[in-house]
Amino acid sequence: MIEHALAALPLLIWLYLLLARGNFWHISRHLAPTLPNNDPTQAIVAIIPARDEAAAIGDSVKSILQQRYSGSIHVIVVDDGSIDGTASAAAEAAASIGASAQLTLIAGAPLRPGWTGKVWAMSQGAAAAAALNPEYLLFTDADIHHDPANIATLVVNAETHGRDLVSYMVELPVATLAEKSLIPAFVFFFLQLYPPKWIASTGSRMAGAAGGCMLMRPQALARIGGLEAIRSQLIDDCALARAAKGSGGSIWLGLTRTARSTRSYASFTQIGHMISRSAFNHLHHSYLLLAATIAGLCVTYVLPPLLLFSGNPVSIALGAGAWALMSICYAPMVRFYRLSPLWSLCLPAIAVFYAAATVHSALQYRLRRGGNWKGRIQDMHV
Repeated sequence: MIEHALAALPLLIWLYLLLARGNFWHISRHLAPTLPNNDPTQAIVAIIPARDEAAAIGDSVKSILQQRYSGSIHVIVVDDGSIDGTASAAAEAAASIGASAQLTLIAGAPLRPGWTGKVWAMSQGAAAAAALNPEYLLFTDADIHHDPANIATLVVNAETHGRDLVSYMVELPVATLAEKSLIPAFVFFFLQLYPPKWIASTGSRMAGAAGGCMLMRPQALARIGGLEAIRSQLIDDCALARAAKGSGGSIWLGLTRTARSTRSYASFTQIGHMISRSAFNHLHHSYLLLAATIAGLCVTYVLPPLLLFSGNPVSIALGAGAWALMSICYAPMVRFYRLSPLWSLCLPAIAVFYAAATVHSALQYRLRRGGNWKGRIQDMHV
């Protein structure tokens, strides 16, 4: 009886995830509009914090400055101590399309104590943007390519629904084996933690955002006390969303095909480091939560296929049912990334990788190497 109860647990978990977790897995319900219904004219200032991004930033700058958009667009690049010519690459990109006047380059000031590097750079960009009196700020990363209508869809989304923060989870690359194996799951797990339906609901405290593409009203940013309110946050996008919603703002998160990351991950190690950089921070540096998370991943994802080898017909049926529901939940994300449906069966193995990366994140934190990003250690125990 105890064996059957344990075997039934992952099935019950997946029934909950499928039916009662805000339909996070139903990707078609969370897609951003691809074309605006009208022609917005609001003034936009895009802020790009950049640290050693010479290889990517030119494409990002040009994609923003070449938007099909009737309003004004200005780009501010905050060069955060780069040593690879990031600022020059940005300037050359703007000049190549005759848009130098629409680009402002800021040499980032030394990092202030108590701030994470990205938020400090974003803050300097927001301060410079105030002089241009924009109606919206677009916080975006140096490796994001914006299709010509992307900013218009963001603004129409915000204007139509009176939203203070509109965030797009951009399309991530799935060219290499490592990317095909792990990137769709990264987005899947994110949406599972932060269901978009609950984020948009005023009746829910859930808040989340994707930092690669966030459109925000300056008034909403001022209402929370500016970026100083999240100055120490490693997971800055979700912290910004929590602050905005907590102050009474309306926020929205969805997936889009009109913006995509150009940063590639050639190996499993690279993606592992990307996950590890912030995983333990998300658990509030709690080893108890770490243990609970690993146990939860094992029960939810790993136990179902293991039950197929139990030799007990009831346990086998329960494990097969849980794995089937798991695959059904994951299949829409696999389709979104245009991969073979067979990838939807691989989530148990993928979850093991994510569990290992989370443990590695805790070890890095313990060794005072947490949050390592381009030479900066930003997440250390005191």
